[in-house]
Amino acid sequence: ILVISPDRGLCGGLVGDLNRIVGQFMLDQEAPVTAIVAGRKSRDFMVRSGQDVKAVFTDLPERPDLVDTTAISHLVIDAYTEGEVDEVHLAYTKFVSTVSQTPVIERLIPVTTASLTGQEKVGYIYEPDSITDLSALLPRYVEMQIYRSVLESIASEQSARMVAMRNATDNANEMVGDLTLVMNKARQENITKELLDIVGGAVAVEQ
Repeated sequence: ILVISPDRGLCGGLVGDLNRIVGQFMLDQEAPVTAIVAGRKSRDFMVRSGQDVKAVFTDLPERPDLVDTTAISHLVIDAYTEGEVDEVHLAYTKFVSTVSQTPVIERLIPVTTASLTGQEKVGYIYEPDSITDLSALLPRYVEMQIYRSVLESIASEQSARMVAMRNATDNANEMVGDLTLVMNKARQENITKELLDIVGGAVAVEQ
């Protein structure tokens, strides 16, 4: 399983939700699971839970290019082509909207073939041949899927952090308002008490 997570926290429940579904996925597997991790938060989770971590990648740029994820892609492709693993799954946080991010796990390799009806099936001509073409295209497909997942994870992280900081600001402002009200009430009580003392003293002097 390739897990793509943030390097930093302060992004609400994004990291916890991702680690939770990854942990459950690994528990549900009958075969041993090896992890490749991109991001410090999931690395820490894997180390704490005693999982088999094959490689760790950290400090990816906030606006990565395809070349920044090529090393991850090559490691995944080599592990599969050399027979070290029989399946590769991709875990990342899918960007739905600014306020909604969903952790998902998708099978990356082997690629699931499409199911076509009789009317949808069309004969294609491959040059030089289908095996040669697919041998060149499939590695590119894996590279692009991993790159896309990294981009979605970064977008999800930034959106979740923005929402978390906005909520923290709103909570702080609400707390300031509540404390100001309490302080004003306490000050008013003191003023009222002092006025009563002064009036009481004045009345006592007159008598």
